[in-house]
Amino acid sequence: MRFSTFMLSAIGLFTGTSFGARILQSNDDGWAELYVRSFNDALNAAGHDVVLSCPADNKSGSRSGAIGTNTTNPRLNWVNSYPVTAMRFGISTISTQFWNGQLPDIAVSGPNVGSNLWLSVPFSGTVGAAVYAAHEAGVPSIAFSGASDGTLAWNTSPPPARSLVYGELARRLTDAVLASGKPYLPSEVWLNVNFPEVGGECTKADDFKWVLSRINIGLFSAPDVNHCGGTRLPTETSVVNHEGCFISVSVGDATDKTTAPEEKQAIVLQKLGNLLTCLP
Repeated sequence: MRFSTFMLSAIGLFTGTSFGARILQSNDDGWAELYVRSFNDALNAAGHDVVLSCPADNKSGSRSGAIGTNTTNPRLNWVNSYPVTAMRFGISTISTQFWNGQLPDIAVSGPNVGSNLWLSVPFSGTVGAAVYAAHEAGVPSIAFSGASDGTLAWNTSPPPARSLVYGELARRLTDAVLASGKPYLPSEVWLNVNFPEVGGECTKADDFKWVLSRINIGLFSAPDVNHCGGTRLPTETSVVNHEGCFISVSVGDATDKTTAPEEKQAIVLQKLGNLLTCLP
């Protein structure tokens, strides 16, 4: 049984086929934004069991907590409150009708319309939702953000390349984390992922490469995991601003939204090592 599970995960990673994870999805741009819907489509196409619970509007200011559901698809839900509340309701209330009270295997937030790098991380609703899942609910989580901005309605037709590419890239990393086996991420950890702009030489998902990074600059921090010939990872800002199509993957500490310590970075590096590259 253990062998079969491993083989299924490996096949899913390299071929894109699914292994049916329970995934709770949220964001801070609202449930009707196209980025989150493109990602939702990609996860469903891969065969995952996805429940969406997002704010009713972009960073909704209401605290009422009222819940609404798409009349034709009950797995698409909105919560009239902040991103963290939408994630909390999604895990504790909305998903229970589908998963018989089981927690999600993983929670994903975004992709956000616009980057969430370094100084913006503590204030990001996208990050806040992922951090709630990891810190308060004990669910491994990933926050995705994309530098190509400009909000889009869920029914924009045809969907622009930036939305489709971000959705596919987010699906690939989610599958890679799931394929690495349980526990999917160390405790009190979330991944902060930032995509560069889609355009120029970076127009298809296959054009992009993944780089292990850190959130803050780390002038006085302990050494990072030994990777790419050094013990100081590049900042996520330097990665996404680097010439080329590089995606930053930072291992975040869910207790304070800074960079996680070396020993937790090392676990993520071991899990995702085949996916990661070094900056030239």
